[in-house]
Amino acid sequence: MIEYLKKIISDQFEASLCMLGDCIHYCPQNHWHEKNVNMEFGYVAYHTLCFVDLYLSPDEASFQLRDFHNEQDEDPFKPKLDYPLTQEIVSNYLKTCRKKALDTVAEETEISLKKESGFDWLPITRGELHIYNIRHIQHHTGQLSAYLRRIDINTKWVSTGWNSSVI
Repeated sequence: MIEYLKKIISDQFEASLCMLGDCIHYCPQNHWHEKNVNMEFGYVAYHTLCFVDLYLSPDEASFQLRDFHNEQDEDPFKPKLDYPLTQEIVSNYLKTCRKKALDTVAEETEISLKKESGFDWLPITRGELHIYNIRHIQHHTGQLSAYLRRIDINTKWVSTGWNSSVI
């Protein structure tokens, strides 16, 4: 049963990240820095991936900042000024997060999925944290795809797994 559950979680991480990747890939360059709700389009994608990366870590203390994260700032998820948030940087971060999701879920056990999330502000289990993380991806992917639809760019729905024909 645990292998089946891990496959479902991995497949849904991949589908969610694939749909986010579709939004990143198809956003026209001249819209990348346009406001979408209260953040720029590119920053919404970046923000989403920062939390994917964080919540795939065993706990807050284990999270490793990436080269483009600003460790000197109160908010380490703000990108460094010398790292403009290009589509290439965010696309590469998506690939990193996809690999981390697959590796993290593969290592889970029935016991580890029942343990606390590792994040004080989320009093849930690791298993539920994975579902929470996927919901966060889909929340922001919905915002980005709605923005793209308003400028006549349609993104694809991915039901399960990584769909290489999408991006």
